[in-house]
Amino acid sequence: MKKDKDLEKQKRRAGEILLRLKKLFPKAGMMLKYSNNWELMVAVILSAQCTDKKVNEVTKKLFKKYKTLDDYVNADSREFEKDIFSTGFYRAKTKNILAAAKMLKEKFEGTVPRTMEEILTLPGVARKTANVVLGNAYGVVVGIAVDTHVRRIAQILGLTKSDKPEVIEQDLMTVIPKEDWFRATYLFIEYGRKFCHAKHHDHAHCPLAEFHS
Repeated sequence: MKKDKDLEKQKRRAGEILLRLKKLFPKAGMMLKYSNNWELMVAVILSAQCTDKKVNEVTKKLFKKYKTLDDYVNADSREFEKDIFSTGFYRAKTKNILAAAKMLKEKFEGTVPRTMEEILTLPGVARKTANVVLGNAYGVVVGIAVDTHVRRIAQILGLTKSDKPEVIEQDLMTVIPKEDWFRATYLFIEYGRKFCHAKHHDHAHCPLAEFHS
């Protein structure tokens, strides 16, 4: 009984937080630039441990140089590493992107899969990337993308006690209505970027300070 009451209390808390975030960021959404679903996936993979601004700078040139999936399939890995160097972890990202391009061509007829089960078989694609790509490419929402911003803000707002992305995702899915799953990611990201950033600061001035745990 107490567990049910605690869950309802947490759902109300999440609802109030989302309501406030929607008012703060009515246009919250994807910041990465791309022109097709494959470019979306490339941009999301590159965004790991890198700012969207830097990724957009890199992909502006990258997408002009590599115009088709075959351009990635036939790419020279050393050259590609240089092309994405400034996004960090460039060796791992190169390996994953080029391998994913080959798998996409060989197993999926060159089309980014539209199911969680299939997209997770691609190199470099974990649940965060999968949720972002599926949601933005196809409007398929089966979870909540948990990046470093979402993890930190969910903890600060008392919506999870875990540090593991997969557990945080389940905690958020339990208290946030499914119709808000997709948007919640971007609302948390904006809050983390604009107000409650990772650097030491006075949380009393954060708009949702009353919800901070």
